[in-house]
Amino acid sequence: MKTPIALALAAIFSGTLLPSFSSHASEISTLQDAFADGTTDILLRYRYERVEQDSYDKDANASTLLTRLSYKSADYQGFFTQLEFDHVTAIGNDNYNSTVNGKTQYPVVADPTGSDFNQAYLGYRSGNLLVTAGRQRINHNDQRFVGGVGWRQNEQTYDGYRLQYELSSSWKIDYSYVHNVNRIFGNDSPNSDLSGNLHLLNSNYTLAKSYQLSGFLYELDFDTALTLATRTYGVNYDGKVGAVNIHAAYAYQTETGDNPANFGADYFNLDLSTQLAGVNFGVGYESLGSDNGVGFSTPLATLHKFQGFTDKFLGTPAEGVNDFYFKASAALGKLGLSASWHDFTSDVDDIDYGNEFNITAKYPLAKNVGLLVKYASYNADSLSDDTNKLWGMLTLKF
Repeated sequence: MKTPIALALAAIFSGTLLPSFSSHASEISTLQDAFADGTTDILLRYRYERVEQDSYDKDANASTLLTRLSYKSADYQGFFTQLEFDHVTAIGNDNYNSTVNGKTQYPVVADPTGSDFNQAYLGYRSGNLLVTAGRQRINHNDQRFVGGVGWRQNEQTYDGYRLQYELSSSWKIDYSYVHNVNRIFGNDSPNSDLSGNLHLLNSNYTLAKSYQLSGFLYELDFDTALTLATRTYGVNYDGKVGAVNIHAAYAYQTETGDNPANFGADYFNLDLSTQLAGVNFGVGYESLGSDNGVGFSTPLATLHKFQGFTDKFLGTPAEGVNDFYFKASAALGKLGLSASWHDFTSDVDDIDYGNEFNITAKYPLAKNVGLLVKYASYNADSLSDDTNKLWGMLTLKF
């Protein structure tokens, strides 16, 4: 549909706002139509987050609203553009440490306020080829190694170039060169960016129905975050044997670039799940190994999805971390429920870090309107401190 924003962008390319070149009149008219026929989406996401952490006398209470305006043009001879603008504001209670507001007497809730272009890129599509250049969202597989951290109000996006190609209906290749990572901490933070020469290669092959194999190679040569400069390669398998769903993964990581460390660490994950009496039950084991005092790291991952919702393992300890977990999910009418329990230990030296319980409830209030409530409780042993987190979130899409 033609929206006011789409029409405004189209007007920029009209003869009234740009010089008229008669020899290219038809081209300009077609380009104008591409902008006028673009689509606009609006996302409003309100979230309340409460954090109770033993090492703080005061609890954090964050009340924030994400407003996202997205525009995508129609194709013009294969070319198109995507623009996405985000604004995060605090509504009411802002007694929390956003990492940049100076309120260090409160626990961290990494949702700083501010505005930014979340995405701004030019794309070209021809047959099985898709090329994009600019600031963009990149999510690989389950986002364990490369993702957008979409849970946070300020999403992680990537500045660079991306090529996606389908060699066949079953084989896809995805390569990106990234020169800067726009992190979740906002423009005012010294940690807002991770610059460098990053090569992200991912390939997916569908073996048969319900069987998929993917391989990846990530060369992360950061300019200043030298201890995070790593080369990682590995493989994922997703399949089904009878009624059991299987996810298995292995990766190996070494230093690269100017990383002063010398190490080689392993990553393992095995996740099994099945459905019984309408409830999906699962059990899994994930290990981020350690070598020579360095833990396996995944600095570009959507970390909140893994190792518990309290985010105690955003950085891997030097001794590594093993996560043994149980999970269950079910639907009661429109209400979706899920829960998990995690036991965390080190990869070396037999250290008990602690355990965590998570529970989530989702309910669609109406079309494009969703309610989510989530709770997480971390019981510390030898890492960090006891922490409870509670979220309430309302999402509206237009």
